[in-house]
Amino acid sequence: MNTLSALDPVTTGLPALRRPRPVERLVAGQPTSDGAGVKLVRVLTNTLQRRLDPFLMLDAFGSDRPGDYIAGFPDHPHRGFETVTYMLEGRMRHRDSAGNEGLLSGGGVQWMTAGRGVIHSEMPEQEEGRMEGFQLWLNLPARDKMCAPWYRDIPAGEIPEARAPGVTVRVIAGQALGVAGAMQRGATAPTYLDLHLGPGAAFGQPLPPAHNAFVYVYRGALAVAGTEVPRQRMALLANPADSDGVALQAGPEGARAILVAGQPLNEPIAQYGPFVMNTNDEIYQAVEDYRAGRLA
Repeated sequence: MNTLSALDPVTTGLPALRRPRPVERLVAGQPTSDGAGVKLVRVLTNTLQRRLDPFLMLDAFGSDRPGDYIAGFPDHPHRGFETVTYMLEGRMRHRDSAGNEGLLSGGGVQWMTAGRGVIHSEMPEQEEGRMEGFQLWLNLPARDKMCAPWYRDIPAGEIPEARAPGVTVRVIAGQALGVAGAMQRGATAPTYLDLHLGPGAAFGQPLPPAHNAFVYVYRGALAVAGTEVPRQRMALLANPADSDGVALQAGPEGARAILVAGQPLNEPIAQYGPFVMNTNDEIYQAVEDYRAGRLA
């Protein structure tokens, strides 16, 4: 018997979803390093970019060993997409060539639109303790890839929270339980929720069937439409045409997870490292502009 689905759910007070999405597959991330040697797990790799359009990458990082993170991410370029960094614990300093600077700390988010190009650094401001969080790459539509760079710091206290029995939802983007998130985006319409579920708690989130979506569990375990999803696994959600959302239930120890969904762009993806455009010619131009010092 599935031990999660056997629990008596704690109701959220919302109408039950009629056709919740099933899990298409479970994904285990790939341990790797980036920046100047920061150890992380790449959960959403480039092999999933088309399937999870408009999302390009998801990295999960978490360590209480300074050697795993202390070197940080020195100056590096981006063009053609947005980065969303969500810090659970720790402190990271952002600086970029557009003149922006901010300190990202526990519970906060940094949302950066690279647009036509920016060079930035993300460096730890701690020498001990735990550093944990996520960085998500969100694609830009072709019409916006050469827009002006943009940046916003969202401190923990400015991220709206929605509550129901047994459930707290930090609404980073989109909306949940009638609460609008800190960020909204038109073309990709992203939903980004940090879900805190008590033991046995159930939660349902309406989603348009065309939106691609996934759930990543980072504490405890939960069931998605009856499929058990253990810690440090991504549940890639199927897209039945008649689905109306995603239904989750926490295990006996509760769970924490991020739910991410968005409207696919259905445009070509050309990527070379930190540059994501639509054609190879645009990638060649991005590399040339970077080498010539023309980014930002």
